Amino acid sequence: MRLHQGKPFEAGYQAITELDGKHSEMLMDFGILKLAAGMEFTDEKPLERVFVLLYGEIEVELDGKVIRASRPTYTNDTIWSINLPKNKAVKLRGVAQDSEVAVIRTENDKDFAPVVRAGDDVVEEVRGRGFMNEAGTRIVRTAQDIRLSPESNIMFGEDMHYPGKWSGFPSHSHAQPEIYFYKFYPENGFGLLRLGDEGVLLEHNDTVLIEPNKVHPQVAAPGYAMYYLWVIRHLDGNPYIKPDFDPQYLWVEQPGAKYWPEA
Repeated sequence: MRLHQGKPFEAGYQAITELDGKHSEMLMDFGILKLAAGMEFTDEKPLERVFVLLYGEIEVELDGKVIRASRPTYTNDTIWSINLPKNKAVKLRGVAQDSEVAVIRTENDKDFAPVVRAGDDVVEEVRGRGFMNEAGTRIVRTAQDIRLSPESNIMFGEDMHYPGKWSGFPSHSHAQPEIYFYKFYPENGFGLLRLGDEGVLLEHNDTVLIEPNKVHPQVAAPGYAMYYLWVIRHLDGNPYIKPDFDPQYLWVEQPGAKYWPEA
């Protein structure tokens, strides 16, 4: 399901999915927090929380200490995030004139120490090289998964698409619900996603809700860089480990695969 934003986010927190409200089937609160300089946002919800700085500069006040985070761009700069257990109150304060933070919350009774993930803590790699005529080349940043953060019920990271490139192909799916949040550079760009048997238009600030077991490969328009934040909610007793690939498309990754009929 595509949730089209259509206009810039307003100051403050805008809920996109809610554990106990709209789109609760995603099993997560997900929303965007816009902070101007000096603006504050307090979160005391009894849930596991992840705050991902998309761009800007903020202060995070936690346990009597202040952590300052800066991220000039989501295109060229890696993730800055903080993951909190359910028993920690936190206050975020805007430092830059305009900062944007993705907020993710879900149920998790495990107790763990708050964790900042940034810089070398984030696994950054270029995927897609060497096959499909480089059609799937992109930057992937993984901040949390079952290996990096076994205490968490939230897996997340980012893809930064080069213009005209694909991700999620060969087509794959998984049993866990997933959320994609998009940005484009320039902002009038677009992409296209296959969600199950439907085609979905992707535009700046859109969110897509991916139901379990639906394939979701996607492509960015030529000339436009496509960014998306991906968030997967581990299921109790069934955490996300790896995707299930549609076997009919796996041939494209085989050595010597031919992508054009011979004369």
